[in-house]
Amino acid sequence: MSENLSRPANRRPDTSRTGQRPAPSGAGQRRGLGRGLGALIPGAETAVVERPAEIPVSRLRPSGLQPRQAMDPQEFAGLVESVRRHGVLQPIVVRPVADGFEVVAGERRWRAAEAAGQATVPAIIRPLSDPEALELALVENLQREDLGALERARAYRRLVDDFGMTQAQVAERVGKSQPSVANSLRLLQLPPQMQASLDAGRITEGHARALMAAGSQVAMLKVWARVERRGLSVRETEALVRPSISREIPGRSRAKDPHLRSAEQDLSRRYGTKVAVVGTSRKGVLSLAYYSEEDLQRLLDLLLG
Repeated sequence: MSENLSRPANRRPDTSRTGQRPAPSGAGQRRGLGRGLGALIPGAETAVVERPAEIPVSRLRPSGLQPRQAMDPQEFAGLVESVRRHGVLQPIVVRPVADGFEVVAGERRWRAAEAAGQATVPAIIRPLSDPEALELALVENLQREDLGALERARAYRRLVDDFGMTQAQVAERVGKSQPSVANSLRLLQLPPQMQASLDAGRITEGHARALMAAGSQVAMLKVWARVERRGLSVRETEALVRPSISREIPGRSRAKDPHLRSAEQDLSRRYGTKVAVVGTSRKGVLSLAYYSEEDLQRLLDLLLG
């Protein structure tokens, strides 16, 4: 051991036993992870590390772009107690505004810090545009699975209508598939009574998708009233919707083959509209219903990719 400790620092190791040539000086920086992040992630070496600043809670403002509207009181009370004991462990994200800073992501943490009597909150400051702020808030909530179905749909709609994004661009930005974004947006076509029911948690997103397959708003409302009154499951809702689909499509003969009935059901959920299969497993007609020019375009986007 003493021999190893006394070896001069600049002496190269003896490689006569292995037959390997000593690695040239600096080789460790050019191989594998030793090359640095820049070799693996272009531009990473020049990226600025964001360090949170302690910002007084009085200088923070809520954002009108925040997609999440509802806040569970019991869950919030637990967060306040956690902040009171441990402080805000994860920084929020803010952007500068005229009279302070607007909270882009982490509004609940800010509110909890305020309720817990904290003087400051750790925050990362970013100069974000409106679409960038909405996108960041939306992505954070989606990652935490904090958004309700309609909150998510309204945020998607705002990215499309207010900031000119296509559904494909929205899907790419938030890490979802385009069909997922399209089906989410279609929830906004539900009658107001059903939207209120979905927001309040009396029906789920699965119920809503099943009800949309009924087609017209009259048919949807009729089935929805029974679903709420009787507390039916999603599967039971789908079973109620199927007869209304049969009545609304003239000349449709009911598929006797259970595989075709199952295919109709699966396709209705997949495309968020009523689907009819007329014929047999060998030959027939498959139809998808649409109710507006936008709805037709949505289905074309899904079918044609």
